[in-house]
Amino acid sequence: MSQATFAELGLAAPIVDALTAAGYEHPTSVQAQSIPSALEGQDLLVSSQTGSGKTAAFVLPGLQKLLTESKISGRGPRMLVLTPTRELALQVNKAAMTYGRGLRNLRTLCVVGGSPYAQQLRMLERPVDIVVATPGRLLDHLQSGRIDFGRLEMLVLDEADRMLDMGFVEDIESIVARTPETRQTVLFSATLDGVVGQLARRLTRNAKRIDVAAPARESLIEQRLMFADDLGHKNRLLDALLRETGLNQAVVFASTRRSTEDIAQLLADSGFAVSALHGEMHQGQRNRTLQGLRDGRTQVLVATDVAARGIDVAGISHVINFDSPRNAEDYVHRIGRTGRAGRTGVAVTLFNHSEAHRVRDIERYTGKPIEVSTIPGLEPVRRASSSKPRFGQGRPGGGNGPRRGAPSSGFGANRPFGGGDRGGFGGGDNRGFGGGDRGGFGGGDRPHAGGADNRGFGGENRGNRGNDRGGFGGNDRGFGGGDRGGFGGRGRPGSGARQGRG
Repeated sequence: MSQATFAELGLAAPIVDALTAAGYEHPTSVQAQSIPSALEGQDLLVSSQTGSGKTAAFVLPGLQKLLTESKISGRGPRMLVLTPTRELALQVNKAAMTYGRGLRNLRTLCVVGGSPYAQQLRMLERPVDIVVATPGRLLDHLQSGRIDFGRLEMLVLDEADRMLDMGFVEDIESIVARTPETRQTVLFSATLDGVVGQLARRLTRNAKRIDVAAPARESLIEQRLMFADDLGHKNRLLDALLRETGLNQAVVFASTRRSTEDIAQLLADSGFAVSALHGEMHQGQRNRTLQGLRDGRTQVLVATDVAARGIDVAGISHVINFDSPRNAEDYVHRIGRTGRAGRTGVAVTLFNHSEAHRVRDIERYTGKPIEVSTIPGLEPVRRASSSKPRFGQGRPGGGNGPRRGAPSSGFGANRPFGGGDRGGFGGGDNRGFGGGDRGGFGGGDRPHAGGADNRGFGGENRGNRGNDRGGFGGNDRGFGGGDRGGFGGRGRPGSGARQGRG
């Protein structure tokens, strides 16, 4: 398709002027294909990947509707956008304000969990043009009668596949049931198959389907994979990657809240300007964290998948998947945080040897192989295998101890998480989970499974099913111990303990 202009797509002058001021001259493929049909009032089903410019593809037609007065009186929104995450909702709301700067008295509202409820109630008492919301919090306000959809003209479901993955299908259907049947419905999703297609058919009428190929910008992202023998090895790889020449800002993806906080703390101890981002943070904390990334004060953001969608920061040069993504679609969304707006980027995924099947899944999904890469001095000892590893291999705490080539300083060295001379997850000579001469899970020269007299798995007086201080790992560190034990170690009682979360 030849390079059209936004004016040629039928957009009004105030909107085109705002786009020009924001630095946008030509529409992307998804915008060129979607905007004319949306302006005609058609229902749309659009399959488009992250980074394709899909936000403007539905925001711009919605703004065009606001240039004419509503035929129905009221203070409820004329456009509603549902998104899976708070971050994406905030991004869409910001885009609406940027593209709609030429509209007189444009009023937008972001309704998401984690934000002050009372403040949202006050905002809902005023007239509003566009509401961008996550399903759960919006449904709360609907059920309390705080929002009137009487004059709603356009409903958008952004990243519908992700909302279904997160279990929002019933909330979505409850919300849609409260909207006028005359509304225009536009649905965007990475895929339109399966349950997403079923939902789309229920919510739309004679919808036009638009399939947009993955954007060519993916070729601007250098994709690599590295195999790690154990957690200590993975930590040292991460440290080396973050010290690469050319790294500006990086997003490091971990699988759990606890992992993000642990990794962020260790990186901070090693001198990195780092922040953590996960779903249990209040909205104010998340906003401050993201603003620090945008301002350049944060060099490394360690995040769960909550950050994979809705974050658009031009300075992110690297994405590092410390924990591999659950599926190929999540992989695409993760690496899409770099290489934005025509820039180049680097995406590195660290895999355990038992995860070779995930590599194949990603390569089939993206249609391109991923280069296997190594760092001199940190090469893996074992070969990748699709077979199930033996107990104690290729897992955190696998008992492999310190690796050759481990750095004498920095993240992963001389520190309790993954290496160094005082143990940690999988290394060291003192207290390691799987290492050292004084205990651990399959550790050094004294206790191991059923071992000796200090801290092993089932050691004397302090082992499995131990006394009031013991447990799985012994003194104050047990699994199932008494009044001080637990699955989280000292100060973090878990199973069988009185406090903490393990």
